Amino acid sequence: MKIDLSGKTALVTGSTAGIGNAIAKGLAATGAEVVVNGRGRAKVDAAVAAIAQAVSGAKVRGVAADVSTAAGCKALLAALPEVDILVNNAGIFEPKGFFEIPDEDWSRFFEVNVMSGVRLSRGYMQGMLKRNWGRIVFISSESGLNIPTEMIHYGMTKTAQLAIARGLAELTRGTAVTVNSVLPGPTMSEGVETFVKDLAKQNGQSVEEAAANFVKQHRPTSLLQRFASTEEIANLVVYACSKQASATNGAALRAEGGIVNTIA
Repeated sequence: MKIDLSGKTALVTGSTAGIGNAIAKGLAATGAEVVVNGRGRAKVDAAVAAIAQAVSGAKVRGVAADVSTAAGCKALLAALPEVDILVNNAGIFEPKGFFEIPDEDWSRFFEVNVMSGVRLSRGYMQGMLKRNWGRIVFISSESGLNIPTEMIHYGMTKTAQLAIARGLAELTRGTAVTVNSVLPGPTMSEGVETFVKDLAKQNGQSVEEAAANFVKQHRPTSLLQRFASTEEIANLVVYACSKQASATNGAALRAEGGIVNTIA
């Protein structure tokens, strides 16, 4: 299968590093014009340069905007009025016991992880429907199905993304626009790597030992038995954005290594 998205414009939020960056690189390799997004101009410019160097002939540019705020989303929409593909990837996570999570954290997680996708989908989806082609993908998590006790506030936002994506998919009935979610499992992004290194330091382990123990202790149902790479997650996202994925709509696509112990 050759995925060709030449002539399409794709926006990936939170794409200066991690899963978002791997998605942006993967989409650039399909011929799409990719727009990298992050809060700071320096990181955006660095990510654009790195993708341009890694992918021969890449069409890539960047827009610096903080999508965790209404003002940031408005600025992004003003700078980029139309896209064919929207990947709502921007997100934060933080292990914290339920009784230590203040109201401010619940609100902050909801604004970053949920409302960024709501605002941008509201801004871009009508144009997709009018042009009768588009792809919206929410990067959720297996934590949206298996709520992690160590970060319930994060799990809540990931469940919310699944609900929003499915609801938006209902609005595409009879069109060539699709809305789906992708559910990664533990993935070795830069942020997670820092988390694992901290665990290793706390427990007097190597990074490899800490990573393996985390999966065994906190995700014991994993069939993969390791952290996925960002590229492994990006592969499924790129497919969901492709023309070949035209019959995949309203779906929660799992790339979580078999952690979710159900058939459907």
